[in-house]
Amino acid sequence: MSGLLQIRDPQKPLPPAPAIGVDLGTTHSLVAVVTQGKPSCLVVDEDNSQVLPSVVHYSANGSVVVGKYAKQLAFQFPEDTLASVKRFMGKSRSEFEAKRLASYRLAPGEGPLAFQVSGGPAVTPLEVSAEILRALKQRAHAALSSKITQAVISVPAYFDNAQRQATQDAGRLAGLEVLRLINEPTAAALAYGLQSKKQGCFAVFDLGGGTFDISILKLTEGIFEVKATAGDSALGGDDFDLSIACALLEKWNIENPTPLQRQALLSAARQLKEQLSQETSVDICFEEHSATVVRDDLKQWIEPFFKRINFACKRALKDAGLAEGEIQEVVLVGGSTRMPEVQHWVEKIFGKPGLWEVDPEKVVALGAAIQAHLLCGTHDAEVLLLDVIPLSLGLETMGGMTEKLLPRNSTIPARATQTFTTFKDGQSGMEIHVVQGERESAKDCRSLAKFHLKGIPPMAAGLARVEVRFAVDANGLLSVEAQELGTGIQQEVAIQPSHGLSEETIERMIKASIVHAQEDIFSRLLIEQQIEARRVLAELHKQMKAHADLLSAEEATSLWEASKQLEALLETTQEAAKLRQAVLALDNQAKGFVERIMNHSIQSVLQGHSMTEF
Repeated sequence: MSGLLQIRDPQKPLPPAPAIGVDLGTTHSLVAVVTQGKPSCLVVDEDNSQVLPSVVHYSANGSVVVGKYAKQLAFQFPEDTLASVKRFMGKSRSEFEAKRLASYRLAPGEGPLAFQVSGGPAVTPLEVSAEILRALKQRAHAALSSKITQAVISVPAYFDNAQRQATQDAGRLAGLEVLRLINEPTAAALAYGLQSKKQGCFAVFDLGGGTFDISILKLTEGIFEVKATAGDSALGGDDFDLSIACALLEKWNIENPTPLQRQALLSAARQLKEQLSQETSVDICFEEHSATVVRDDLKQWIEPFFKRINFACKRALKDAGLAEGEIQEVVLVGGSTRMPEVQHWVEKIFGKPGLWEVDPEKVVALGAAIQAHLLCGTHDAEVLLLDVIPLSLGLETMGGMTEKLLPRNSTIPARATQTFTTFKDGQSGMEIHVVQGERESAKDCRSLAKFHLKGIPPMAAGLARVEVRFAVDANGLLSVEAQELGTGIQQEVAIQPSHGLSEETIERMIKASIVHAQEDIFSRLLIEQQIEARRVLAELHKQMKAHADLLSAEEATSLWEASKQLEALLETTQEAAKLRQAVLALDNQAKGFVERIMNHSIQSVLQGHSMTEF
C-alpha cells in the first residue's frame, strides 16, 4: 500500500502539471511525459500496461467504457463497441465505406458521419476519439497526481486539414489544451534522435494499425528537417486483419457472417497474424472450421498493400532528392513493423534493415512528450522541428486553373501571398476558391472552401488589386485571408472542411499529377490563351464603341472581321500556339487605333492647361 500513499505539505502549492504527449493510435493509444529530463510512457490500466486499446463501448445505461474492458465487451455487443475510429476522422458520409466485416451501424440522416449506439444519441468519430483522449488524461492525472490540461497529440503525416482539425477538436472536447499537433514520423525522429544522438538522413517508416507514413528527415545539430513525406491515411494492420479474415471466409465458404462472427473472425485473424510473426505455420480453428496457415499464405493475402507502400516510399525519396543508398538508417515505427514480411519489404526498398533501438510502439508517444516539454520551455536541449505540408495548397483562377501558393513539402509554419485582379469591368466581388492537390485544373483537385470578397469598388477590369494570403500554422492547419488593397476591405476564413481524403483520393492526386503532367501543361497554356483572347476581344469591342470617331469605316470593318475570326478560332482550336499567334496578329492590326486613343486621351487631359502646369 505504501506505493499508493502520497503525503505532502498542504501549505505548499502543488507542483505545476506537466504537458503530456499522446499517441492517439488507430489500434492502441499511449500517453507519455518527461520527468527528470527523460520521456517515459505512463501506465494506463490495472495490469500495469502502458498501452490503451483504442476501443470505446457505449452501454445501454449511457455509461462509456474505454480500453481493455471495452475490447472484451466487443464480443458481446459488437454494434455498440467502436474501434479504429481514427480511420474515420474528418470523413464525410459519402466517404465512409462499410467494410465487409465491419459491425458499425451508420446513423440515419444527412448530417455528419455518425454511428448509432445504445444508451444515447449517435456519436461521431470525433466524439469517440475524445473519449479515448479523456481516458488517457484521467490516467495521466492519476499517475502524476496533477491536473492535466495541456497536451501534444500526434497525427499521421498524411492527415489532411479536415483530419487535423477533427483531432484538435477531439482534444478540446476531452478538456485538453492542444499545444501542438505533431506528425507521427517527426515525433518518432525526435525521440530517436535525442536518445541516439545520431546525425544524417533518415527514413521514418511508420506502419500502425490504420495509417502508413514514410518521412525523409535530416538531423543536424538539433535541427529536425523533414525533406519529404508520403503515405496513406487508410492503410495499416487493420487492413491486413481484414484481408486475412476475408481470405478465411472464402476458404471456408462462409457467406453473410453475423456481427458476432465478424468480431470473432477479425480477432482470430489478428491473432493469426501475430503468431505468424513468430512461427512459420499456425493451426487456426473457427467454429466448426479449421485450417493450417503458413507464412506464404499470409504473404499472398497482404501483397497488394506492399505495392502501395513501395509507391509511397519511392515518391518520398524522389521528392527529397535522395537515392536509397543515401539514407543512413531506417527507423521503424508502429506495431505492424514487427511483422517479418514488413521488415523484409523495408530492407528490399532501402537496402538496409530497419532499426529497433527505441520501441516502435512507444516511440511516437515519447516524441510527443518531448515536444510538449519543449513547448513548455523546460527542456535543456536546443531542438528545432521543421515539418512539411503533404499536398499543395492553392486557388482556382479564371478558366478553372489552379494557382499553387504553397507547393507540397513546403516547410511549416508557412505563409504565401499573391495579388489577383478583376476580369470584368465593374466587377464588385470575387469568389475565393481554395483547393488542395497537384493537378493544374481545379476540378481535378480537392475543394477545401469557398468564400466571397464583396465590396470591391467597381472599376475597369484589371485595376482592382486583391491580395490573398495563405498561412499554415505549426499544426498544419490552413487559414486564408483576402483583402482589396484600395479600400482595405478584407475577409478571413479558417479552413474547416467536413470531410477528409480517402487513400484512393490521395494516391490518385499524386499519381495523376505525374501521369497527366504534360497534358495538364498543354491544357493550362490553352486556357491561359483563351482567357487572354477573350480579354483582348472584350477590350477591343469596348474601345471601338467608345471611340468610333477615331476609326475609318474601312478600318472598323477590318478590325470587326479580324475579331470575328478570333472568336471563331476560340470555338474550334485546341492549340495554344495558334491562339497566341491570332491574338498577336489582332494586337498588331489594332496598334494604330490604340495609339490614336492614347493621343486623344492625352489631348483631353492637356486641354485648357499650359505645359508649365505639368
